[in-house]
Amino acid sequence: MLTALLTRGRARLALSRAKHRSLTGHSRMARRVASLIPFYEFGEDRFFDSDGAAEEVVARRREAFYRLAALYRDRFPRTAALTEKAKEGLSDLQFTSAYRVPFQYSRFLRRHLTGGSFLASSGGTTVTDLDGNSFYDLTGSYGVNLLGQDFYKECIEEGAARVRELGPVLGAYHPVVAENVVLLQQISGLNEVSFHMSGTEAVMQAVRLARYHTRRSHLVHFAGAYHGWWGDVQPGIGNPAPAHETYTLSEMSERTLHVLRTRSDIACVLVNPLQALHPNMGAPADSSLVGSARRANYDRAAYTEWLRRLREVCTERGIVLIFDEIFVGFRLAPGGAQDYFGVRADLVTYGKTLGGGLPIGVLCGRRELMRRFRDDNPVDVCFARGTFNSHPYVMGTMNAFLRQLKDPGIQSLYEGLEERWNGRAEELNRRLAAGGLPVQVANLSTIWTVLYTRPSRYNWMLQYYLRAEGLALSWVGTGRLIFSLNYTDRDFVVVMDRFLAAAAAMERDGWWAGPATTDKAIRRQILREMFRHRRGRKQRSSAA
Repeated sequence: MLTALLTRGRARLALSRAKHRSLTGHSRMARRVASLIPFYEFGEDRFFDSDGAAEEVVARRREAFYRLAALYRDRFPRTAALTEKAKEGLSDLQFTSAYRVPFQYSRFLRRHLTGGSFLASSGGTTVTDLDGNSFYDLTGSYGVNLLGQDFYKECIEEGAARVRELGPVLGAYHPVVAENVVLLQQISGLNEVSFHMSGTEAVMQAVRLARYHTRRSHLVHFAGAYHGWWGDVQPGIGNPAPAHETYTLSEMSERTLHVLRTRSDIACVLVNPLQALHPNMGAPADSSLVGSARRANYDRAAYTEWLRRLREVCTERGIVLIFDEIFVGFRLAPGGAQDYFGVRADLVTYGKTLGGGLPIGVLCGRRELMRRFRDDNPVDVCFARGTFNSHPYVMGTMNAFLRQLKDPGIQSLYEGLEERWNGRAEELNRRLAAGGLPVQVANLSTIWTVLYTRPSRYNWMLQYYLRAEGLALSWVGTGRLIFSLNYTDRDFVVVMDRFLAAAAAMERDGWWAGPATTDKAIRRQILREMFRHRRGRKQRSSAA
């Protein structure tokens, strides 16, 4: 009895030590901490001097803010008006509008500064809003736009024409599905394919099949990694119910490898190769940019070695290794992350760009793992279906994408890809440093994030200056910029000039001119604010 207790205790301790030290590695603790954070906000009296800046700096910020707000009103009236009208009935828009910046500043900022969320057209590397303003597109359509908007318009038109005679008939397959299976087998190097309606669904099926075939309960994913919004892979903040059969462990950790070697309940390990840019950190967004502590540093050799060792342990222990390439698929190499890192997975999920511009999720896997029934037990099945799986129009558009991907012209875009985009990032960083601007960028090929080198509570303002300069960002702001491969050197020079102009204007307007401090001091200041407001709320409740 004592021996069994000691064994379980050692296993539990090893599991705890394998978790990342941050809140992203401790989902239950993150949920508890989140429940303790009180709402409070800054009105005009605190919005401009929440960092205790000098009066002259506060005056500069106030003047600049209202000048920028006037520019937005003049430049984006129709786009902003429709956004406000649609927000009343569109819950997604309510969420993204509220979480563009830290919550303390959000309501005041939204009253004065909104550029809108609607677009009228796209072409080349630009998008155009309802007011006729053209922007260089740095959103990448959440990763869909790998090869340029015009490319996907052509894929959609070609795919629709290919399946028009059948139309939206569901259940049976259009012959193009068989072609797609062969092309995906060639790309993935795996035996079988299943189609789903989204990337989230493809990951759900991968995990379900891993559990089915291993007869084990738990999945392992890594701190900060995103695999869709379903409960088992989002066990912390954002999920109203805890995930009981998920281990959130530290990536690139010897302790994690030890847990994988010694536990017998692990069915699969999920890897999102995007995390190579910022291991063990969540997707960066300006809504959480309360200081300048955002970090990112891509080390290809180190991450490749990590994947290689992970592959060895999974093979040794019969654990299913799943690559979630929904986001990065085909962005790093024509054969995806498996090709790029030289490590083979048991199951691979694709999505985003693979649909040629239409929604899709795909699971590719080894034959023995993709089987959904057991010959020796006919009622033991792993059921998975979806009404719109293999929709003819999606399959036709996917086929256009997959065939174009093999075209020599498209293949040429991958020649020197990493060196080209690393060089562009280095040039932008050189010019930012030469201008004395407290901004740098880090990148994984065409996926970039903006870092801030001077402690400040106002870094999130940069997204509004970038928009004023004609650069379109997604709702996460400067946390993630995504370029399409069709950006020419000339396009990038224009983007670089506009980025520098935006940063220079923000510096001139005093947003980075707060008192000399540290990120640790900023965090302490925010904790004091939260404690004061929470205590005040309790006192008001007691008085009532």
